[in-house]
Amino acid sequence: MNKTTEKIPTWSLCYLINGDATGLTEDEINMIDQWTSDWQVQIVSPFTDEEGNAHPYFSHYPLFGLPTEVEDCDILYLNDNPSKI
Repeated sequence: MNKTTEKIPTWSLCYLINGDATGLTEDEINMIDQWTSDWQVQIVSPFTDEEGNAHPYFSHYPLFGLPTEVEDCDILYLNDNPSKI
């Protein structure tokens, strides 16, 4: 199993963590599914402080999609040679 820290768009976290696609377009769901399949993602875990609060910020370079608000997340995945989307 491999581990990395990546900038994950906040709009994708409900789908990645809870499987809730509410508010997402078909293109966004396909983009997330392509990434999780390519990387063989097992776990997405957002960073939180001692009180359990996340600290999103804007990034011009999220792991996938256009520039947006992101959260740093630990990603556990199986693919030894994943590609950036």
